[in-house]
Amino acid sequence: MLILASTSPYRRELLQRLRLPFECARPEVDETPLAGERPAELVHRLARAKAAAVARLHPQAWVIGSDQAADLDGRILGKPGGQAAALAQLAAMGGRSVLFHTAVCLRRGERELAAADLTRVRFRELSAAEIERYVAAEQPFDCAGSFKCEGLGIALFDAIESQDPTALVGLPLIALAALLRQTGYAVP
Repeated sequence: MLILASTSPYRRELLQRLRLPFECARPEVDETPLAGERPAELVHRLARAKAAAVARLHPQAWVIGSDQAADLDGRILGKPGGQAAALAQLAAMGGRSVLFHTAVCLRRGERELAAADLTRVRFRELSAAEIERYVAAEQPFDCAGSFKCEGLGIALFDAIESQDPTALVGLPLIALAALLRQTGYAVP
């Protein structure tokens, strides 16, 4: 049995690409950053915690935990949750490079495998009107960094530099497929 420790529709859609049967379960994990925690540390800790929380309830299943954070000059930018925060995040990122840390953890019982991806997004200069139009069009309030790169958000960038394009959406499938193969899954 394979379980995705997430209720994210984006992660669910990504995992469906691997054509493996799986279920989803909500991990009951506090996602608040710890004092002084760097973005890379946060995503590793949360990916592991999400996988562990669900694995405790399903000890015979392989559980996938994943997390992502935007890193603007070492400051964590999470999901905006609303329009005002989304507008502010995008205004702060305009004309800048932002790092997106994405971690994935695969766990069954006490066995744990993990991987991470670092994606650099170079935002083009963005006018207030462009930001407002974008936010009104896609309402990316549940996305780290306030955009959907798989949608209209792609028009906000000059470039994306990554080892794994799916990591920016929230689940690094190249790394996950490798972890699954290590545990005996046939992917593809």
